[in-house]
Parts: sequence; C-alpha cells; structure tokens
Amino acid sequence: MHDELEELAVAERVARRLVEQLHAETEREATLTQAAGQSAGRAVLLVPQREHGMDEAVLQDDYQRIMDVVRRADTPVMVKQVCAELGMSTEPARSEALRSKLNRLAERGWLRKLADGKFTITL
Repeated sequence: MHDELEELAVAERVARRLVEQLHAETEREATLTQAAGQSAGRAVLLVPQREHGMDEAVLQDDYQRIMDVVRRADTPVMVKQVCAELGMSTEPARSEALRSKLNRLAERGWLRKLADGKFTITL
C-alpha cells in the first residue's frame, strides 16, 4: 500500500511538470503568433531580426514611419512623443499599442531601448 501511494505521488509530480511545460510552450507559441503574420500560408515575422546591412525597407510601412520619427529626433524619444509625431491619440490604449511596436523594434535590433524607457536609433 505504501509503495502504491509513493508511486501515485511520483506520477502526480510528473503530470504536473508535463502540464507546466505544455502551458509554457503554449504561451511561447502565442507570443510568436502575435509577432508573426502570414505569407503564402507560412508564418513570417512582421519585424525581422536586424542583420548588418539590412535596410528598413524590409519593415512594414507603420514600422518604417516609427523608425523615421525616432531617427529625426534630436534626443531619445518617449512613446507619447512618437504618438504625437504620428498624429495618433496619446490615450493609453493607443500609446500601449505603439509601445509594443517600439519594444518589438528594440527586441529585434532596429531600435535601442534605454533604461528610462525612451527609444533611440541603434548605432
């Protein structure tokens, strides 16, 4: 009886770990899906990882406009500054959507995000 209870406890721990791994994989796939689009039925990144010599022309138009605003700024920019420059509302729903795009550009090497949350062009 004691051995059976011990086996059940081990099986429960294994099942719990498998569920946690499945949950983590599902979250990871959801994140990739949000950052990807479809082209010829295949998932493609909307913002590709920047490589040496890569031109901004590979970015979608809205990302190119964001890059232009950041490039023209004399100093690092805040999200609300970019919103204003693009003629967008600075209400939280809009500014958070733009913050996601700026963060995505920074994560992929197109921009640099500073410790204070401002963005600048990558050298």
